[in-house]
Amino acid sequence: MEIGMTLPSMVHDNEYSRDTTLDWCRLIDQGPFESISVGERTTYPNQEITVLLSAAAALTERVKLYSTIFVLPTHATAVLAKQAATIDVLSNGRITLGIGSGGREHDYIAAEKPFNNRFSRMEHQVHELKRLWAGEPPFTGADPVGPSPVQAGGPPLFAGVGGPKSLARAARWADGLFGQNVGDGNYANFSQYVENAQRLWEGEGRKTKPYITTSFWYALGPHAKTQLEHYAKSYMEILGPGAVDYILSQQSISSETALINALDTFEAAGCDEVILVPTSAETAELDRTILALAKR
Repeated sequence: MEIGMTLPSMVHDNEYSRDTTLDWCRLIDQGPFESISVGERTTYPNQEITVLLSAAAALTERVKLYSTIFVLPTHATAVLAKQAATIDVLSNGRITLGIGSGGREHDYIAAEKPFNNRFSRMEHQVHELKRLWAGEPPFTGADPVGPSPVQAGGPPLFAGVGGPKSLARAARWADGLFGQNVGDGNYANFSQYVENAQRLWEGEGRKTKPYITTSFWYALGPHAKTQLEHYAKSYMEILGPGAVDYILSQQSISSETALINALDTFEAAGCDEVILVPTSAETAELDRTILALAKR
């Protein structure tokens, strides 16, 4: 099983700076990680996803680049196709586009896009992305949307999905799956999730199995539990106090042992890659993570 790392761009308290991007990209590319991920929110104090992915493409040579995830219906399809193709060229074919519909209406309002019918709109956008990357113009009489991607047919598309309906829809077009777990990683049903995904892919006549990833928040160091809870509360407070209280009750990956146990759990369940989501922007946290992984 591969292990990836997320840039800590969602960390509050003005911890994320220019040096954060420079240092984390360098250390991730040198370290035991196979990918570097960037998430997206609009109405939140994080840095913008395409800019960070472009920086990561220029600052790294080895690791895969993941968007985890673009909220696709908040984007103009042709513009995102151009941005993704540009990052594909800049990274020499290392970008995988994670896309989903999201669940925060605030982001849609800020992007001046309708929240209703976002699922059906996203499916249409998926087909448009593939068509544009194949060199077809966005409409009759227009020039194609360039540049041509390095990867034939465009970057792979991974679906950020939750429930069974979205998983079934993803089986029609996705190359893989991006998931997120907000608890302690001990999910007895994850192996069932893997089996369901593979069965749905087969049912759609897909010739390859989906590449299945998951992710979770974690913290290490002297104040790990407090750090983890602070991050979770800040990130999820938009959902209201009830949801926040539940999510806080599930946070337990705040030690080396808990981190290693969670990774082992997902590997045994058939996960292809776990993407770690740090809750601190300090490079010392990344150093602690590398040391912990060396003990696994």
